[in-house]
Amino acid sequence: MLEAILHGLVLSFGLILPLGAQNVFVFNQGAMQPSLWRALPVVVTAAVCDSLLILLAVFGVSLVVLGVAWLKMVLYIVGVCFLLYMGYLTWRTRPAVDSREAKRFSPKRQVMFAASVSLLNPHAILDTIGVIGTSSLSYSGADKWGFTLACIMVSCLWFCSLCLAGRMAGRLDPSGRLLGVLNKVSAIIMWAVALYMAWSIFFF
Repeated sequence: MLEAILHGLVLSFGLILPLGAQNVFVFNQGAMQPSLWRALPVVVTAAVCDSLLILLAVFGVSLVVLGVAWLKMVLYIVGVCFLLYMGYLTWRTRPAVDSREAKRFSPKRQVMFAASVSLLNPHAILDTIGVIGTSSLSYSGADKWGFTLACIMVSCLWFCSLCLAGRMAGRLDPSGRLLGVLNKVSAIIMWAVALYMAWSIFFF
């Protein structure tokens, strides 16, 4: 059991650590919202979506997704379009010095966008379902549950920490300049990922 839990902790942390659209969005909302409670919808949504993907992976959906070529193609095309759009919105976002002027996402928009960057992100889906799903085949019974819950725990703690880091960055930069730069960097990262995914489609 302990080996399975440690495996899940290390594997999940390695998969979630790279900077991507999902992490960027959670961080930005933590920085732009007036309090951590106002950013709670994005944290909960991202954690729930990741948990759902992990559960689907462990229970065998990975074999279906990875075995259907056209489904992977559709995921990539949708992901490219969405990341281009998210990059455009992020680039145009201008953090304001006065909190009353800041254009923040409402709870509804937080949930919608967090779910989108989680569930419409082909890399997240293929990494989570492919890697975690394949790794879980080594375990059964209590060990498999230990592995699964460890992966889910890392995901939940990571998004909470990311939101908190964004909040700290926002408070250290009352002028909004740092957030403006982060938005530009975030947009460029999203566009770069979208271009890479578009390139991958031709070599699918």
